[in-house]
Amino acid sequence: MQAQGKDQGSAVGNVLKLLGAAAVTGVLVAAVALPAVGGAGMTVNAATNELRLLPEELKEPPLAEKTTLLDADGKQFAQFYFENRESVKLDQVADVMKTAIVAIEDTRFYEHGAIDLEGTFRAVVKNVSGGGVVQGGSSITQQYVKLVLVNAAETKEEQDAAIAPTLSRKLNELRYALAVEEKYTKSEILERYLNISYYGAGAYGIQAASRRFFDKPASKLTLWEAATLAGAVQNPSVTDPGAGKAARARLLERRNIVLSRMAELGKITTQEAEEAKKKKLGFKNIAAPGGCEVSDYPYFCLYVQQEIASNEDFGKTRKQRERLLQRGGLTIKTTLDPKAQKASEKAIRQFVHTSDKPVASQAMVVPGTGAIKAMAASRKFGGNKKKNEISYNLVGDRLHGGGAGFQAGSTFKPFTLLAALDKGMKLNDGFNTGTGYQAPSHSSFRDCKGNAVGEPGHTVTNSSEGPGGFNTLTTGTLGSVNTFFMRLSQEVGLCDTVKMAKNLGIQRADGNPLKEFETFTLGINEMDPVTVSAAYATIAARGTYCRPMVITESTDREGKKTSYKPKCKQVLDEEVADAATHIMSGVFTKGTMSQVGGIGRDAAGKTGTTDAYTAAWFAGFTPDLASAVSVGDPRGAFGHDLIGVTIGGRYYSYVYGASIAGPIWKNSMINALRGVSPTSFTPVNMERFGGCTGNRCAPKPPPKSDRGDGGDRRGGGGDRRGGGGDRRGGGGGGDDRPPSPDEGGREVNGGITIPPVIP
Repeated sequence: MQAQGKDQGSAVGNVLKLLGAAAVTGVLVAAVALPAVGGAGMTVNAATNELRLLPEELKEPPLAEKTTLLDADGKQFAQFYFENRESVKLDQVADVMKTAIVAIEDTRFYEHGAIDLEGTFRAVVKNVSGGGVVQGGSSITQQYVKLVLVNAAETKEEQDAAIAPTLSRKLNELRYALAVEEKYTKSEILERYLNISYYGAGAYGIQAASRRFFDKPASKLTLWEAATLAGAVQNPSVTDPGAGKAARARLLERRNIVLSRMAELGKITTQEAEEAKKKKLGFKNIAAPGGCEVSDYPYFCLYVQQEIASNEDFGKTRKQRERLLQRGGLTIKTTLDPKAQKASEKAIRQFVHTSDKPVASQAMVVPGTGAIKAMAASRKFGGNKKKNEISYNLVGDRLHGGGAGFQAGSTFKPFTLLAALDKGMKLNDGFNTGTGYQAPSHSSFRDCKGNAVGEPGHTVTNSSEGPGGFNTLTTGTLGSVNTFFMRLSQEVGLCDTVKMAKNLGIQRADGNPLKEFETFTLGINEMDPVTVSAAYATIAARGTYCRPMVITESTDREGKKTSYKPKCKQVLDEEVADAATHIMSGVFTKGTMSQVGGIGRDAAGKTGTTDAYTAAWFAGFTPDLASAVSVGDPRGAFGHDLIGVTIGGRYYSYVYGASIAGPIWKNSMINALRGVSPTSFTPVNMERFGGCTGNRCAPKPPPKSDRGDGGDRRGGGGDRRGGGGDRRGGGGGGDDRPPSPDEGGREVNGGITIPPVIP
């Protein structure tokens, strides 16, 4: 049989030499049209008149390549792809692989031009004698052209046209092949063919196929492995080893055909072929997971994914940007700090279980750059509701794959504090407030459109037990006194407070406009941890706001690097930021976090407990790192509040900002900053902000009686249960103070037990 095949090949060559170039057209048309003769009714002469076989330039769009995400240390944590492909140079492919693919697909590849006349004529003879299409006559160059056309197709119709069994399609393919042969060397064509081909099991290109099938790079392929991949190219949908036992058997049979052909051509010995045939298929089915669901850091991954899709730095339209992510072959270096990420994850696990319905979420942001170092949440990302997974970004806003967020509560009070300081108020400026606050008139509060939004008939309270009293910017902040901040907001102006918040990057998690109601300062707007962290990082950076960033560098498929710099601007007087920092530093020693304590270095922050205990927060910062932690129930905060709940195996009568969010913040920041030399805050300018002014100074205390006057040991009537909130805005901020030791220490009947901090 082998001798007969060689005689036939020699005869074909002799016939072609005798016929000369004039026979070429007839042979080509016959090769294409013969299987359809009698059906389409096209004659060889009619087709010959239409040929005009001249080279025609082939448009070769870049191949779809996977995009890889790297952390700040350069380690991969996620990848995206439309086609799992990693293109390689020809010298990165084992020689035996090159030999195998040429042997089975195009024996005379290095000898013929764009059109293998001898191979085509042989196909004609076999097809005629076999009564159908027994053997194709396409060269590797022609196959490459067809794959390029399929790859470039945008629609199903275009894909079908690229592989349609028509004479016109085949002739166009030949014209393109002529141009390709003129443009590239044989080695370059082979390299491109190996990288564009599909091998089955979701693997595009020889490198991805080698890793998918055998868990090794293409440079390390053995004889039997190379023969397997060479055999898979012909009909990968039929021989896909991932499709089951029958498909694997077909692939094994095809592999052995390749080995026989290599021996027949003298590329290997018969003994080598027989030994290779004894090998098992060896398909290892190495997964190539893509997308954020399989990433170790899914919430950070989601943020990066959506940042690329929404950021014009990566394309003019969203469609272009999404295509780049899936096909662009980018290597993207991110701001993700593995140490900070692990610190956040560990701290969250200490206080909240993955099985809990309420969820804790945290973001860490670097002041002065906006770099997001960590994004973590207590619940796993995914679509399995039985496993309590969640399918959106709990840490980011809706623009970055997030949800509606949670009301921020008293973490909004610093924006009113900043507005007051910016207007010239001093640390000890203040005023008396009662146990409840009512707006004097509708016009006492005006939104930024000038609308009167005051509600004289609505009372914001501290607590039924807690009296009012005189509070200053300092004591009112440390005690988180609702009535004081309502009065302060009235004094500085609602719109000025809103503008201050916006300057620090505050925007609603759902992307809707901020609710500008009279209780804005109590945190009635739903927020996400990234946005709140970035706002507090602005205070830490002495008034420099930086847009949150997650990408520092991208490298395209050609190795071209693009660096991305922080986008920052000064939005606040440095000394105003210093004064607010000075006040907020006392939260750990004299304020609502005093039972939790500080972190052993300069730090400042603010608790946030919403009205009716629908959510709880802590946001804080050092000069080196800012962070915000939220706790709430994604099923709906108002329908599922944080009263009488068990979280992390502990029962809480009420969840305050300092109950869970505060300790998570403390533990995570200690470990995230471990090894980082402490940096000090800039001292407050006491000449500018020290003391008090005129009628805003505290009234002189009345003369002491012989028995003394105990005064108000709670510093101005804080509200341990939460304030009145906003009936139109859906609640708002409560007062964040948990029961103090003076009020009986821990709550009875199970109550709150603040767990120890574990560094």
